[in-house]
Amino acid sequence: MESWSWPPAYDDAYIPPEESRYWFPERETMDPGRREEAILERLREVCAYAYARAPFYRRKWDEAGFHPSQLRSLEDFETRVPVVTKAELRRSQSACPPFGDYLCIPESEIHHIHGTSGTTGRPTAFAIGREDWRSIANAHARIMWGMGLRPSDTICVAAIFSLYVGSWGALAGAERLRAKAFPFGAGATGMSARCVQWLNLLRPTAFYGTPTYALHLAQTAKDEGLDPRDLGLRVLFFSGEPGASISAVRARLEDLYGARVVDSGSMGEVTPWMNVAGSAETPGMLCWQDVVYTEVCDPATFRRVPYGSRGTPVYTQLERVSQPMIRIVSGDLTLWEAGPTPCGRTYPWLPHGIIGRIDDMFTIRGENVYPSEIDAVLNETPGYGGEHRIVISREGTMDELCIRIEADAEVWPDAARREAWRRDVVGRMHKLLGLRTVVEVAEPGSIERTDFKARRVIDDRAALNEMRARSEGAA
Repeated sequence: MESWSWPPAYDDAYIPPEESRYWFPERETMDPGRREEAILERLREVCAYAYARAPFYRRKWDEAGFHPSQLRSLEDFETRVPVVTKAELRRSQSACPPFGDYLCIPESEIHHIHGTSGTTGRPTAFAIGREDWRSIANAHARIMWGMGLRPSDTICVAAIFSLYVGSWGALAGAERLRAKAFPFGAGATGMSARCVQWLNLLRPTAFYGTPTYALHLAQTAKDEGLDPRDLGLRVLFFSGEPGASISAVRARLEDLYGARVVDSGSMGEVTPWMNVAGSAETPGMLCWQDVVYTEVCDPATFRRVPYGSRGTPVYTQLERVSQPMIRIVSGDLTLWEAGPTPCGRTYPWLPHGIIGRIDDMFTIRGENVYPSEIDAVLNETPGYGGEHRIVISREGTMDELCIRIEADAEVWPDAARREAWRRDVVGRMHKLLGLRTVVEVAEPGSIERTDFKARRVIDDRAALNEMRARSEGAA
C-alpha cells in the first residue's frame, strides 16, 4: 500500500497531481478485503508495540487473557481486545502523572501537548511526539485534499487556539497541504466582527470552525452590512459538534455562504481526528480506515453492528506511536454503511455523520430524545432566528420539555404572526417527538451565541434532584 509503513514514514514533499481526486489512489479505492488484510497486519504491529512499551495495555490485556501474538483475524481483535474508556485514561494519568502509563515514547520526544479542559473533572493530557505530529499533518492534508482543498487555497482556521486540538490539527493539515494558512482563532470579545472584516479583506477560499460559529458569523456579517456569499468562501469544513451532517443545518450553511459544507471529526484523543470526514462528493463522513481503524459497535457489548445499523464508534490508531489509542470508545452515536461511496473511495461511511453523544440523549416521559434531532427540525422551520435552548424541568412527577427559540426579524415584530409561528413549532415538535412541548418565542439575537461548541440543553431536573437529596440528608 502507498506509503504505509510502521512506524509511519511519509514523504513530506509529496503532492498529488492537481487534477487527481485522490491523494493515494490505491489506498483509497482498493478492494475492502485487501485493505482489511493490511489493517490486520498493522494491528498486530500496533498491539505488539503497545504491549512492549505501555504498562497500561500490558496490564489490561493480561487481565483479559489477550496477547498480541493471538491476533489472527479482525474478529479476534473485536472479541478479544477489551475497549478503553476515557475514565480509564484519567485514572492512568492520575496514578502516573502527567501523561499516564500508556505513553510509549520518552517525554523528551513530546512535541505538542493538548488535552481536555477539565471542566467536569481531571483534565486529560494528550502527549504527541514530533514524528506523530508529522503523521497527523500528512493525514489531515490527505483528507483535506479529498474535501477538494488544494495548495492554491487560503484556509481560515476560526477556532480557539488553546488546549483544544481541533484548531491545531486543521492548521497542521493546511500547512502540509502547502495552502496559505490563516489561523485567525476565536474566543475574544468582538472577535467575530473582526473575523468578518478579515474574511472580507483576504477572501480566503476555505473556512474551518464549528457549525454553530459559522452560523453566528453569517449573522455577524449581515449585521456589518455584508452578504456572507460575497466573502468568497468555497469550502466550509467543520468539527467539534454535530451539525454539518444534519441535512437542514448543512443546507442552511450552504445557502448562507454559497459554499460546499464538509463534516469531520472524531475525538481529540484519537488525533488525527479527521479520521472520519466527508469528501467533495460524499456527504456525511468516510471512515478513513487506513489512518484510524473504526468499528461501529453495540454500546453494551462493543461487538461490531451490521452495516445499516446504529452504534458507537470504537477507534484504533494505526499511525500513532506516542499515546496509541487501541479500541477507545467514543460514546458517540452514528449509523454506518458499507462503501463504495459517491467519491469512489471504498471505505465504510457514516451517511448522517455523528448523530450525537449517547450521554447527551435525554428521556422525557419514556421517549429518547437527541438534541441534534431538535436542531434539525428547527433549522428546517421558516422563521427560525438561529439559536435556541432546550430546558428540561419537572412539575410534580412529570417531566416537562420547553424550547426557548428565537424568531427571525420578520416573524418577531407581529404578535399575531409570532403566535402562529409558535403553534407551528409546537406542531413540528409533536410530530418529531410525540410529546407535548412548551415553546417560548424569543427576540432575535437575545440568546447568547458561542464561538466554540454549542451547549443548548439545560436539565433542571438534576438541580432539583440535588436539592431534594440535600433536604433529605438534612432531615
